[in-house]
Amino acid sequence: METYKLVDNKEQKRYEYHIDGYRPHIEYRMKNGAIYLTHTRVPAELRGNGIATMLVKDVLKDISEKDIDLVPLCGFVASYIKKNPEWKSLLKKDIYIG
Repeated sequence: METYKLVDNKEQKRYEYHIDGYRPHIEYRMKNGAIYLTHTRVPAELRGNGIATMLVKDVLKDISEKDIDLVPLCGFVASYIKKNPEWKSLLKKDIYIG
């Protein structure tokens, strides 16, 4: 499986990969010391290759290293955390994912 370098594009408020001219990404907002992941987007040309899953995992690693609270508003991110409960420790205290 190929790996990609995660870029925190602070100007556009999104984490992204640069792949063959495409930029799959996860949009975010920062508020009160927490990061809100709002939307995951993978261009149709790259879908079906596990890129969204790799992207979420890399973003969660980065958030963990920065020691900030997470609010996953994006359904894909929330679903990933539900399936991989080791990431639940990143969640803001009042956030619950089944």
